Amino acid sequence: MTGRLAIDGGKPVRRLQLPYGRQQVTRQDIAAVVAVLKSDFLTTGPKIAEFEKAFADYIGVRHAVAFSSGTAALHAAVLASEPELPGKIVTSPLTFAASANCGVYVGLEPAFVDIDPKTWNLDVRAAIPSDARVVVPVHYAGTPADSAELKTSAVVVEDACHGLGAEVRGERVGGCRNSAMTAFSFHPVKHITTGEGGMLTTRSAELAEKLREIRHHGMCRDPKKYKHGQGGWYHEMQRLGFNYRVTDVQCALGLSQLKRIGSNLKRRREIVEAYRAAFAKDARLELPPEPKGMKSAWHLFPVALHLGRLAAGRARVFDALRAEGIGVHVLYIPVHLHPYYRERYGFKPGMFPKAEALYERLICLPMFHGMKDRDVKDVVTAVRKVLDAVGR
Repeated sequence: MTGRLAIDGGKPVRRLQLPYGRQQVTRQDIAAVVAVLKSDFLTTGPKIAEFEKAFADYIGVRHAVAFSSGTAALHAAVLASEPELPGKIVTSPLTFAASANCGVYVGLEPAFVDIDPKTWNLDVRAAIPSDARVVVPVHYAGTPADSAELKTSAVVVEDACHGLGAEVRGERVGGCRNSAMTAFSFHPVKHITTGEGGMLTTRSAELAEKLREIRHHGMCRDPKKYKHGQGGWYHEMQRLGFNYRVTDVQCALGLSQLKRIGSNLKRRREIVEAYRAAFAKDARLELPPEPKGMKSAWHLFPVALHLGRLAAGRARVFDALRAEGIGVHVLYIPVHLHPYYRERYGFKPGMFPKAEALYERLICLPMFHGMKDRDVKDVVTAVRKVLDAVGR
């Protein structure tokens, strides 16, 4: 429990708090990890290539390169694009900071395009700065941004850390039809997990090779491309890279989890349908969009409060739901409002009013494929109870 009384001073809906997201690990997952622990390779072994191939096959793309995290994948994608400096990285304000940080790491100046209120994603029809070097459309909550609509000569890197299994006009996100690379995350609250981990997909063999070098200190191990030596022991650092390697232990877990991606997505959609059925006619809530032609992966289920219909603000609703045992969250604080971005780059409140206005109303309800029907019912009960208590 949270240690606080329920909103009415009585018994909360749940004694133990339901998290907003949580991993699901099975006996099969554990067995797959144990098998690797007993093998000859804990890292840089065969499970990495096996996971990459299985992931690429699922997405329907030629190349997948695994990384130690989704953030590492984004950083590597920007590095691989070799952006001309000075220049900008452009993304949505309504995202986790990594979507912009990945460009700042390499010396790009952060810039943002406000969201489209109809999609809650970056407005793909808005003007992109002419000095943009990299554009990162974010598939917020799992609903794709339509990269095909972007008008830019910059390198497009899709941030699909929420979007594994999402579809655009029948094609899975990550196929890179309208982007150079697409980044995914395997954090425990995502659709599949490797503990920490990430992946980049691309159609380009050249980019895939470059990405593999970047994740391993920039080392080239192809004798045909050596510049200064030969020998069975020899290898060359030809570019600046990082230790962004993923382990065989992580990839064994990812492989096992990937086998259940279909059922995981199906369960998330069932939860969404239950939420929509419960709240569709509640004028106090705006439910998340799923535009025509888009199929969301439903990493999150964010709702926006119509505060004019409530006597209390968002903070009161948030605290009351937590007190009822419902582990709601707010995702995300707009990137430009973080102190680092304000103090270093001069961003101020009011610069991206649509994203800021939505953020002020957002609350994310629990959403993970391990939720039981009774968990969903508890969320619905608690939301109705709290909104009734704080309503006019």
